Amino acid sequence: MKKVRMGMVGGGPGAFIGGVHRMAANLDGKIELVCGAFSRDAEKSRLMSQELNLCPSRCYDSYQQLFEQEASLPADQRMEFVSIVTPNHLHFEIARLALESGFHVLCDKPATLTLDEARELAVVQKRSGRLYALTHTYTGYPMVVAARELVARGELGAIRKVAVEYHQGWLADTNAESGKQAAWRLNPEQAGISCCMADIGVHAANLAEFICNDGIDQLSADLNASHNRQLDDDGVVMLRFASGARGMLSASQIAVGEENNLRIRVYGEKASIDWSQEQPNSLKLMHADKPFEVLRSATDAAAELGGITRTPPGHPEGYLEAFANLYQQFAEQVAALRQQSTSGNNPLPGINEALRGMAFIETVVAASASEQKWHTMPDLTNIPNTGDSL
Repeated sequence: MKKVRMGMVGGGPGAFIGGVHRMAANLDGKIELVCGAFSRDAEKSRLMSQELNLCPSRCYDSYQQLFEQEASLPADQRMEFVSIVTPNHLHFEIARLALESGFHVLCDKPATLTLDEARELAVVQKRSGRLYALTHTYTGYPMVVAARELVARGELGAIRKVAVEYHQGWLADTNAESGKQAAWRLNPEQAGISCCMADIGVHAANLAEFICNDGIDQLSADLNASHNRQLDDDGVVMLRFASGARGMLSASQIAVGEENNLRIRVYGEKASIDWSQEQPNSLKLMHADKPFEVLRSATDAAAELGGITRTPPGHPEGYLEAFANLYQQFAEQVAALRQQSTSGNNPLPGINEALRGMAFIETVVAASASEQKWHTMPDLTNIPNTGDSL
């Protein structure tokens, strides 16, 4: 397969997530970074371009210039998709302009700053005919895909309860917001109406919906903002799923001692599963009438459940590989469109997940501020049919 040409907006000097995206995109050798607008500061953008050994003429001062100039290049030279790794408040406008300029989009989550923006983006994406994907990274872990397959095959029976938690401790310190990564996440103008739930709570919600193939229908929430912060850094959400299953979601960035503790347990009428991001190669399968099993990635049993792995058993794969799985699948779908064919891979999180993510964030914040116990997720059926996840 000829390499897919990628551009990037954001991810300049000092940015954490931009480097992660670039490593993930490069891991399988199917993507080439050819251009970018890496910072609102033109000099910083040029410095990053030099560090990445890009052609100086393909380093741009703004995303507007990036899209205009790249669109003017011959089809076999211009970038084919853009990776958006900026703070939240810029996601919508960059994605909108990219789609309207004829480029596919891979965007960091959350998709937009508001649900209204996500609704508008869905219309733009459908009209453009371009691909759109969202980097809900944890759906790229092999054992998460295996967990989803176990549920789909009915191995657990009807799902009764879902418990998902995402606990970090990096904002526990009073002065944490002085750092670059914390500063914009705690700023409503850049992060939107939520910090913790928009940053990690939405990952937990997406993971629960992905594994169970079931939508959150109603919720009740209690959010907390410590140290007189404007936005939440901790919260608990009670869940009701469309199938009737019940659940609980806990997310915190002030849990002292926690690093990146994302864990999900799904309890069915016949069996249950337990997966933790900090031990990603193992999936615990529990039964009522026999000893529990531990399924391991890169084994024949895991491969039969559809997980993508790169290394032999016992060689840990984690965050970067999960990110890379999303990039690999996206690149394959872009390449398939070149040949006017379709890719057979599992669908990536796309515009539908973008809508559901923003609906979750807004409903959680509204529920926490209300005395009403249960809040129904917004009706998204009036969004034009976007087809599959892309």
